[in-house]
Formats: sequence, structure tokens, C-alpha cells
Amino acid sequence: MTSMARPLRIQFSGAFYHLTCRGIERRNIYMDDSDRQRFLSLLGRSVETYQINLLAYVLMRNHFHLVIQTRKANCAEFMRHFNISYTGWFNWRHKRNGNLYQGRYHAFLVDADNYLLEVSRYLHLNPVRVNKLESLPWSERWRYVREYPWSSLLDYSQKRRSIGLVKHEMILSMIGGYGPYREFMVDGLKLGVSNPFKEVNGQTILGDEQFVEDMKRMLERGSVREQPAYRDLVIKSPKPEDVLRIVAKELGVQQALLCTRRGDGIKRGLVAEFLYQYCDLTQAQIGKILGGIDYMAVYQLRRRLRAKLAHDADIRKRFEEADNRLKGGLL
Repeated sequence: MTSMARPLRIQFSGAFYHLTCRGIERRNIYMDDSDRQRFLSLLGRSVETYQINLLAYVLMRNHFHLVIQTRKANCAEFMRHFNISYTGWFNWRHKRNGNLYQGRYHAFLVDADNYLLEVSRYLHLNPVRVNKLESLPWSERWRYVREYPWSSLLDYSQKRRSIGLVKHEMILSMIGGYGPYREFMVDGLKLGVSNPFKEVNGQTILGDEQFVEDMKRMLERGSVREQPAYRDLVIKSPKPEDVLRIVAKELGVQQALLCTRRGDGIKRGLVAEFLYQYCDLTQAQIGKILGGIDYMAVYQLRRRLRAKLAHDADIRKRFEEADNRLKGGLL
């Protein structure tokens, strides 16, 4: 693939990405542990909202790395929301204005079958890939990295679960579990690991020749391709009109009332949630269905619904009944 001045964002359901963002002028993006805790809290919220599988992460002084799988074609939407959320928090807390990050985030589409395991190791070893630690014996570097509190490696070594964030089972299954993954990490420290991102094609794709060719054909056709080893993880997409019909029936309301700004907010929140869960739609596209509202209004409808579900048994029952019908009848 030919290089481009501005790397192309390749998006499709089931895609795997390595994402990284660096502070403007290489400045710190965390001042203390409170910032880091808030970062992870907002990450968890964004992961849930956009139905992202977070596979690995590491927070460094002036940048971060994430490895994710998108169950929908929404990597850009997810990252925009997450980066705006954290920048807003950071600026408010530290009484500053302006950009926090240096330009756009970097996104590399990853060929999971051939590179995902290696990318996870490279990411998890990042905390000891600094000048003051690189010269230490491997055993000291292993002690440091396995106790580093701002990395998902703790999830991969049975020491901790990251507040429900990390889906570590997928990568562990590639190598045989916790013990083999630990040995894989130690081997990386003993033998050294090359930077897998030196093999990136067209500024965007990390994959073997066949994967790169497949992506090139996908872009030429404008079609969607799923990574074959993980097709079962991708949500099938019923038609929006089927979702609207089922939700309207369960709520006992006219379907048209769910698609107007004058409609009940909680009921419209149910529609927004199910359209997002079961249809291959962005929140901006859902907003058009719901009377021409913007993506943030859709997000607010879904957020208020989740708060209501926690306290209103009747709404929760209707939600579960509609959810069961959608799962049983359409998926």
C-alpha cells in the first residue's frame, strides 16, 4: 500500500488496533495517581459505551498505549469521545486550557493471528524500555514490570483484575494461559524483543503480506472483511426497523413516538441502546433515526437509561424482555 501524508483510518467490525497518544511537546499527561485513576475510570466508561474489547493497556508518563478490538466499526468515534473526556477532566483539574495531546492519536490495524500476541508483549514491556532501566539484569526488570501498577500485565499474571476493564482471555488462549504468557514475557526480557511496529505497512497496517493485500482489496471495494479467527466475536446486524418494531411492541407505544424529539426520554433511550447494541450504527446515525439529534444527545439518552435501569424495576423488566426477544428472534 502506498504511504499517505495522513494515515487512513481503516474501520470494520471485529478489527484489532494498537492505539497510542502522546502529550503535546512530550509533556506529562498525568500529574499524579489521581489523574491515572480518572483516566482508567473514563476509559472504562468509554469502553462500555462503545462496546470495545480492551485487551491490554499501559500508562506512561507522557503517553499511553491501548490494544483493542472493536465489535463495531467505531474506533474513531470511541477515541474521539475518550480523548475529549480525559482532556476535559485534566484541564479542569489542573486549571489549564488547550490541547493535551500532540496531534491525532496513532492507530495501527493489527493482524491478530500473526501479531496480536507480540504486540501485547511489546506494550507490557514498555515500562522498562527506558534508559535508566534497560541496563538492569532481566530479573530486576521483570520484578519492576510485573509490579508496575498502571499496566494490564497484572491481569495477565493473576495478580489483579483491572476494575473489569481488560478482556485478557483472548490473548492468553493464544499461548496457553497465565504460566506460558509469563514465560513469554521473561523470554522477551532475556533475549530482547524487536519493535513489531517497524513492520507497519502504509503507516497503518501491521500484518503479513496476505493480510495487507486483503486490506488493500477491502479499501478498493469499499467492503467489510472480518478477521477469520474471530468472526464469532462480531455482532450480527439486524435491521433498525426490526429493532424499533420489537421495542415499540414491548413498551406498548407507537413506533413513530420513539423517533421524535417529543417522545419519552427513557423509552427513546431504550431504542438508542438497542440500536447501538444490535445494529451496525454509530451514535450519529442513531441520532438521525431519533429525530435528527446529534451523537452526544444519543450518548446522554443511553447514559440516563443505564441510571434508570439501576433503580426502576419496571423499566428493567421491559428492557430484559425486549433484549431477550432481540437475542432470540434476530441473532
